[in-house]
Amino acid sequence: MSTVLEVQDLSVTFRQEGVETRAVRGVSFRVDRGETVALVGESGSGKSVTALSTVSLLPDSARIEGSIRYMGREMVGATWKTLREVRGNDISFIFQEPMTSLNPLHTLEKQIGESLALHQGLQGQAARVRTIELLEKVGIHEAESRLGAYPHQLSGGQRQRVMIAMALANGPDLLIADEPTTALDVTIQAQILELLADLKRAEGMSLLFITHDLGIVRRIADRVCVMQGGEIVEQGSTAEIFANPQHPYTRTLLAAEPRGTPDPVPQGAREILRTEGLRVWFPIHRGFLRRTVGHVKAVNDATISLREGETVGIVGESGSGKTTLALAMMRLISSQGPVVFQGRDIQGLKSRQLSPIRRDMQIVFQDPFGSLSPRMTAEQIISEGLWVHGFADGQDRRELVAQMMHEVGLDPMMMGRYPHEFSGGQRQRIAIARAMILRPRLLVLDEPTSALDMTVQVQIVDLLRKLQQKYRLGYLFISHDLRVVRALSHHVLVMKQGDVVEAGPSAQVFDTPRSDYTRTLMAAAFDLKAVGTD
Repeated sequence: MSTVLEVQDLSVTFRQEGVETRAVRGVSFRVDRGETVALVGESGSGKSVTALSTVSLLPDSARIEGSIRYMGREMVGATWKTLREVRGNDISFIFQEPMTSLNPLHTLEKQIGESLALHQGLQGQAARVRTIELLEKVGIHEAESRLGAYPHQLSGGQRQRVMIAMALANGPDLLIADEPTTALDVTIQAQILELLADLKRAEGMSLLFITHDLGIVRRIADRVCVMQGGEIVEQGSTAEIFANPQHPYTRTLLAAEPRGTPDPVPQGAREILRTEGLRVWFPIHRGFLRRTVGHVKAVNDATISLREGETVGIVGESGSGKTTLALAMMRLISSQGPVVFQGRDIQGLKSRQLSPIRRDMQIVFQDPFGSLSPRMTAEQIISEGLWVHGFADGQDRRELVAQMMHEVGLDPMMMGRYPHEFSGGQRQRIAIARAMILRPRLLVLDEPTSALDMTVQVQIVDLLRKLQQKYRLGYLFISHDLRVVRALSHHVLVMKQGDVVEAGPSAQVFDTPRSDYTRTLMAAAFDLKAVGTD
């Protein structure tokens, strides 16, 4: 079996303002023809830097040492002409977030056509035919009719398929996929992984797959390289690594999965929130006079009850109405139907009447970096709610922030730092502290763990359990990660296209799902773990 990529003693050092930081040190591995090799590890372990080094896609501040050979050709120190021939032609990349990789101002035809013109000289009708062929190959339905579409007009899964089409445009020998499924729903994730496996077999490609999700690795990889602190601490066949991990860090990664079940709801727990037949319908306007000709039924007849100390998990694919339902219950968007919060119907209340109620209902968002102001310190972010609602001032406010930081597992000495100076897990703890400092009764958690490494996910789940037990909080937990939902939720709602297709106690929904759609979700989520373990 011939070797497509061979990396030997690779080291990457970044120099900034006179300070040198070694991101990768002494890394060696190979990728053989037709083989899938997974680079796994937590954020900051050096996975992406290693991959980008293969064709010198790192900034000028990076110094690459060692050897990287593609089909026997040395890439370290290669000429610009050589690198240009290899990039996108022989070695292609798929990145984590397609919206940041696709140009929002260009149609799909133009973006794929650019690559075809650059590397193959195809233009006009020839490029159009090849573009349609590529889109059909990656499973874009009615491909010809989608040529004029822009990225924002596609779903997350469709955008990722377009990225794969662009990567395949020139028939590469090696495809490097950097966390290509992290932001996708479980069913879409399963489809993308199946697509990559099929394309690899059909095209005879090799695949270097970068991820922190070991469930995916078990399903698709032939060999695994485990990275920590810029080094490969263990590598071997997938079967060997999973059956008999040697390094303590590998064992930690394999054990890092949210487990167990939440504590029982306290006896006699009061109802915090209730909805009956809640609807969120967005009107569709047409014509010169903008008449209403129909409605988008984002949420259709949802009924929920949430008690103190209870977690209701809301699951479903993107666009199913999960977040819309939560925002409607918090009165952040318009809806029809009663919303009873702590015994009071808040549906008809004006903004001024809602203001004092809002301190008792808080929300934690998916992306901790996007939801925190980069211009505010941790202290200012966490204390903002106190200032808005007129609680405490001066030294008292600072002491409350210190107490809250300690409670969520952060060092109060870090309160003067800005968001970019924290890790992803620490930023999510800041977001939780900001919500918790007002001592709310209801906490809406909108995909709070999906952007985090597996080990950090476990820490956040443990933290949420501890806070719920201490303060008898009610959680609305929105997620497409069913493993986390199972670990946290007492009750589960399954949504599809605005409808609640199944609801019931967590154990019942997970163990004996009644809906075909729920069974599809379960298979997509848990078969990722099951494949390869027989």
